[in-house]
Amino acid sequence: MLIRRERADDAAAIAAVHRSAFGPQYANADNDRETAALTEDPPEVDLVTRLRSDSGWIPTLSMVAVEHDTVIGHVCLTRAGVGPFPVLALGPIGVLAEHQGNGVGAAMMHAALGAADALDEPLIGLLGHLDYYPQFGFLPAARLGITPNEPAWVSHFQVRTLSAYDSQITGEFRYAEPFYEL
Repeated sequence: MLIRRERADDAAAIAAVHRSAFGPQYANADNDRETAALTEDPPEVDLVTRLRSDSGWIPTLSMVAVEHDTVIGHVCLTRAGVGPFPVLALGPIGVLAEHQGNGVGAAMMHAALGAADALDEPLIGLLGHLDYYPQFGFLPAARLGITPNEPAWVSHFQVRTLSAYDSQITGEFRYAEPFYEL
């Protein structure tokens, strides 16, 4: 498996990754999960499309996992802010259903964290599962005085500090605008 920057010709494959990864979560109980995943796009597909045309998009931080010339995973980091401080937001991150549980997501997380750290970014925020993301150093954002601007997100909002982190970075976290258009 290779993890590399997204290319323009990866867009359709990235959409397929997020359909496969997230489609079953949105399928209603009356429909076959695979059929629903193929007929109705989950919001993550549109989110990535919208992010690409947003000022918060950082092309160097949109990465794909490739196996035998096939895109099997995608992760992106976009510009966000905590008060006046520029930070990053992670998401979405997705892996083709048939490749989940094989370390692809973890490899992409490590690549994203390493790339952000190499670019001297101070921290990354995300809204995510409390049992999964702590293994990558994420912790409840409130511990560092950072709160999401959507109060309903507080319980699952987490941050990961990087080498350039400064403890003065406190306040309200704001994602790029497409995250609020879902």
